[in-house]
Amino acid sequence: MEKRAQGLVIVHTGSGKGKTTAAMGMALRAAGHGLKTLMIQFIKGSWKYGELESIKKLAPFFKIKPMGKGFIRFDKNGPGPEDLQAVKEAWAYFKQEMTSGSHDIIVLDEINYAVDYQLISIEEVLEAIRSKPDELHLILTGRNALPELVKEADLVTEMLEIKHPFQKGIKAQKGIEF
Repeated sequence: MEKRAQGLVIVHTGSGKGKTTAAMGMALRAAGHGLKTLMIQFIKGSWKYGELESIKKLAPFFKIKPMGKGFIRFDKNGPGPEDLQAVKEAWAYFKQEMTSGSHDIIVLDEINYAVDYQLISIEEVLEAIRSKPDELHLILTGRNALPELVKEADLVTEMLEIKHPFQKGIKAQKGIEF
């Protein structure tokens, strides 16, 4: 009889590249073991990201659901209502999927941005973490992970930018940034 996994809370944060990519790498590894991963993208929206095509080849073990509007639009009052609505819908979808029993891992991609931009409260995120099924792994990505989240997590990795091609004027490239 195989022992049930102890679900972990994993955070990828920091100013460097690779937070989403690290989460995808974990999902790729999990697929190799027959585990199912759902990635919910809280900010990314309608762009054609390379991972959306390659992930189709890993179905049914890895699914990505882009639910954001792309870049968050700020005015003097903060984020726009369409961004608030997109995060609200993504959060409701996550809460439904978290209890469905359909996934071994759920990645909340760029959720830390949504918290930092006050599109969702850290209290809601912490409550969900504390009420998740015991065997479910959660991976939360994005810059500026709050100390409360870091404290609650089982594993936290900070990606630190040391050097970036943008500093030389090199624009984002297919297969590298998107």
